[in-house]
Amino acid sequence: MTIKEETPITMAEVVALVGDSEKGVAIKKFIKNFNKMSVEKAREMKKELETLNLIKLKNVHIVKIIDFMPMDASELNKVIVDVSLDEGEITSILEVIKKY
Repeated sequence: MTIKEETPITMAEVVALVGDSEKGVAIKKFIKNFNKMSVEKAREMKKELETLNLIKLKNVHIVKIIDFMPMDASELNKVIVDVSLDEGEITSILEVIKKY
């Protein structure tokens, strides 16, 4: 088997995709401990973060932001460790997070 494409998804999207099998129910139960956002809200937030058009902010970073919901610059820098964001970028990301 060959992986043709890899796409990061949020925990909310995982809950929507796993189904109702025994494993799916266990996954949903586990994720509920960490994720409080509905799949609709997660998708809205993802679109809003994408519209910021920040070159440094990749899809994998957006998913991490949605999953961890950092509330300040320090937390955001812990979530996104491989990219150095400037103050303006951090502010615009945190403004989007505060809406959700």
